[in-house]
Amino acid sequence: MSIDTDIRQPGTNPQRVRDPMVVDDQNQQTFRVHRSAMTSPDVHRAEIERIFAHSWLYVGHESEIANPGDFVRRPVAGRPLFMVRGLKSGNINVFHNSCTHRGAMVCRQDRGTAKVFSCFYHAWSFDTEGNLKGVPDRDAYANGLDFSKLGLKRVERVESYRGFVFASFDADIVDLPTYLADAKEYLDLVIDGCGGSVELAKGTNEYSFSANWKLLVENSIDGYHAQSTHDTYFKYLVSIGTDLNGGVNGKAVSLGNGHAVIEYSAPWGRPVAKWEPLFGEEAREEIDRLRADLVHRYGAERAHKMAEVNRNLLIYPNLVINDIMAVTVRTFFPPAPDRVDVTAWQLAPRDEIDSLRQRRLDSFLTFLGPGGFATPDDVEALESCQQGYAGGGVEWNDISRGMARGPMANDEEQMREFWRRWQTQMGDAADLGGAR
Repeated sequence: MSIDTDIRQPGTNPQRVRDPMVVDDQNQQTFRVHRSAMTSPDVHRAEIERIFAHSWLYVGHESEIANPGDFVRRPVAGRPLFMVRGLKSGNINVFHNSCTHRGAMVCRQDRGTAKVFSCFYHAWSFDTEGNLKGVPDRDAYANGLDFSKLGLKRVERVESYRGFVFASFDADIVDLPTYLADAKEYLDLVIDGCGGSVELAKGTNEYSFSANWKLLVENSIDGYHAQSTHDTYFKYLVSIGTDLNGGVNGKAVSLGNGHAVIEYSAPWGRPVAKWEPLFGEEAREEIDRLRADLVHRYGAERAHKMAEVNRNLLIYPNLVINDIMAVTVRTFFPPAPDRVDVTAWQLAPRDEIDSLRQRRLDSFLTFLGPGGFATPDDVEALESCQQGYAGGGVEWNDISRGMARGPMANDEEQMREFWRRWQTQMGDAADLGGAR
């Protein structure tokens, strides 16, 4: 058990004793997480300060701002930001959405195209590179205004990996490729499997529910609950002719820095290049052509991984890419210990033909949409867990499954990878009892 103890001599000040919320006992092959990690307001505040303020966080995809002047706005870790492609530079700029005069938001639409962002409060205006361009009645400032010091505030770090744009509020964080570690390989599989050029389909899913955000992390990469929780979906697949023989088989992989993935074969079809009855006979020829193209580009083995193998990928702390019957990009943020806000998009090959795009979106909504087969099941399960914690009495969650073997997709090594990183970043904020 990972607990630090010190001998206390009479007449001396008590020294710190560590009682961690995460207990990783390799000797006994047990892994436990104290349930206060999911309920404590102090833990929640520390997560905002120590995790979300010091990680690379997904902002959006370059395809959302394909042309100069295109912009999207959205909260990232609870902070209002917007992303815009500069008219002059063509660069991707990510700004804090706050006027440098008195603080009002200067980007007031979710998406669009603009040459200038004007604050509606006092009409200060800024260009797409963040430069202050206009101030009404500027002669009222006795010493004038230094426009060069009053531009929009850029987020401290912004980098992109194959079109996925990340930002960090920590100027000293490691570069994005180093942070992503072995997760890069799985991002490559997703993107190359879509032909190498991808875009986010228009539209988003947005919903909230009453549970801790870390429960959604666990759920998103948990193969253990699939058949018990989503029994209705599996029955639906059987009803339309899908062969479920063989079930869901695969493995869990730790990717470093808190990232993890489960990869597994599954009976359902994949718009990438695996036909199933749900897609209709008319789609078979086109999907076979896509499969042949993957083999031509990448060889039979890699094409098999792209077309046949499903992936639930976690990029720590709060980005999940479900490359399953559709490719879902999902982020989430906790405004409170017992609430999580979720946003999801659908990733697709650029210039995909209309019929395949429609089937992709149908698959996206049918399983992972807010009203689909999976999401209501998952929400009910996670809210039930949160309600169970409120009763007290049972202090620990067990996340030991698979420690005694090479972890399978229905084991929990992928969750342990997340929790180890979480504990490292939280430091003494993840201790029970503090100094004694």
